[in-house]
Amino acid sequence: MPAVTTGLYYALPPRLQNLPAILFLPQVLAYLGLAIWASQNTAVPKRLGLRLHQLGQGLRWGLGTGLILGVLNVSVILWLVPLVDGDIYFLRNTPHARLPVVVMLPWGILLIAVLVELNFRGFLLGRLLSLCQSSRLRHHPTAGPALASMLAITGASTVFAFDPFMVATFKHLHWIAIWDGMIWGAIWVRFRNLYAPIVAHTVEVMIMYSILKLVL
Repeated sequence: MPAVTTGLYYALPPRLQNLPAILFLPQVLAYLGLAIWASQNTAVPKRLGLRLHQLGQGLRWGLGTGLILGVLNVSVILWLVPLVDGDIYFLRNTPHARLPVVVMLPWGILLIAVLVELNFRGFLLGRLLSLCQSSRLRHHPTAGPALASMLAITGASTVFAFDPFMVATFKHLHWIAIWDGMIWGAIWVRFRNLYAPIVAHTVEVMIMYSILKLVL
């Protein structure tokens, strides 16, 4: 559902794409799909990767990944993007930037990370992975499960990066979400631990938000 609605959004004329109800429709339907899926399945925390004993592993991988990606992405935004004449000052006026710092740090960012990772890694990636693993891809003579995992990670990362609200908010910088999503997705597939991408997402955005708030 999230992948289909995101794709259909870009088939709409621009005047419809700018309507708030249309802009947020893919996310609304995605969370509805997650709620329906959770109500129809058992052992949901286990399938999402949210069992309590996984928290320590999630913190270890999430903190390191978040620190690395936070520094890398800030460097890309502050140095590489201006080198190719890309605008970065629009970031002053994003919905996140306009909120008070005490709202965003840390609880606003944490809440966003939890919701986003539940949707894109826990639900969407998990369903894409199940689909790919149940198809003929699993029996590919040379790649097998690795190919199925890579296709699922790539698909979920692409839907994440091209989410209409993401594109409308971060404009040309939404491409950063491709490699973020690939790395977070790879960690989830490797460990089946959703705490790791949640922590990584939170730490990375806290670093980026804090530095860009000071600099821009």
